[in-house]
Amino acid sequence: QVQLVESGGGLVQPGGSLRLSCVASGEIVGLNLMGWYRQAQGKQREIVATVDNSGSTYYEDSVKGRFTISRDNAKNMVALQMNSLKPEDTAVYYCASGPRMTLTGGSPSYWGQGTQVTVSS
Repeated sequence: QVQLVESGGGLVQPGGSLRLSCVASGEIVGLNLMGWYRQAQGKQREIVATVDNSGSTYYEDSVKGRFTISRDNAKNMVALQMNSLKPEDTAVYYCASGPRMTLTGGSPSYWGQGTQVTVSS
């Protein structure tokens, strides 16, 4: 079993920045993909960004150039730096991982508890 614990999130004005972090623990040996999803109120959960063990990344089109995903394999941690935030980025953000996860999505087996990001003036 794998546990994912997120931190960060909060309220920020449009154009501002936030950083999310996620630490994995438990049976993490061999976990290749880690990433972030988000779910806005009334909408389906969607992929935001992913990164594999080699550092290859994927970004959803609406966040390209604004968000940066990074990974520290030694600390079993993945982070999401979010810049130039927009109101439409408001959502609950979830850390995700799992053996059936792919760079473009796949099927994550493990989820964090979620952290709220609200972009509003």
